[in-house]
Amino acid sequence: MPADPLRHNPPPATTIRVGVISDTHGYLNPAIPSIFKGVDRIIHTGDIESPQILVVLARIAALDAVRGNMDFGKWAAPLPREDMISIGGITIYALHDLTRLELDPDAADVQVVLSGHTHMPEASWRGECLYLNPGSASLPRSGLAPSVALLDILGPQINYRFIDLPTS
Repeated sequence: MPADPLRHNPPPATTIRVGVISDTHGYLNPAIPSIFKGVDRIIHTGDIESPQILVVLARIAALDAVRGNMDFGKWAAPLPREDMISIGGITIYALHDLTRLELDPDAADVQVVLSGHTHMPEASWRGECLYLNPGSASLPRSGLAPSVALLDILGPQINYRFIDLPTS
């Protein structure tokens, strides 16, 4: 039986970059398009407050968004409260408020949980799962800068970094 050429010559590994944003509250920082330029996907974890923000983000890259507690009206009704997203062989669970997490990420084979709501950037590993909140892109708290995050996915490896946004 001949050898499978794909088994012996696998395609080169490619990093998938995901822009993570939350709590824009109707304002999209002008630096975001350049920060997210070249990402493969964007995930907005709620409190969008303006459908125009979704239009701009969708022009940059494929977009997933969940509804936050401040997203009302006809434009927001189709947005899910939470979403299970598969990217590059990993599963991401997105929701706005982490206190409303009703699934066990380990049991659901989730590798990343994305949230917002607190307006503060946070990241922690709980077992094999990364919990990431990018902070608020428009209204940070506790004297912090507005921020977003970038996720780099390479097979099972997941890296993240926060990016502070300019305020002027």
